[in-house]
Amino acid sequence: LHHQAEQTCRQLVRTQEEHERLLQAAVEQAEGLEHNLRSAEALLAERAAQLKDTQAQLSRNKLLIKDLCEENRGFAVALQAAELKQKSTEEKNQLLEEQASALKQLIGKITPASLSG
Repeated sequence: LHHQAEQTCRQLVRTQEEHERLLQAAVEQAEGLEHNLRSAEALLAERAAQLKDTQAQLSRNKLLIKDLCEENRGFAVALQAAELKQKSTEEKNQLLEEQASALKQLIGKITPASLSG
């Protein structure tokens, strides 16, 4: 009975040691997982900050593009007005050239008649 008690005690000690090894391995694994989790959280926070900065830059770029589009529309209107003014000026110039030509012809007809008279 004494011998059986010793064997049972040794078996309990071995079982307890195995449980302690398993518990220590589980604790180390949990610590490793906790470290990995903290690293992942830090990386996610860094990525979130980068995305926030990128989003802010995109918003600024969007406003700049909107301003440039407005400015471009203004230039297009001004260009259209300038083209219309140029066309009107060219038409007036053509009319003046026609009038000048008609006057030259009239003067040409009048001058020989007055010289011969």
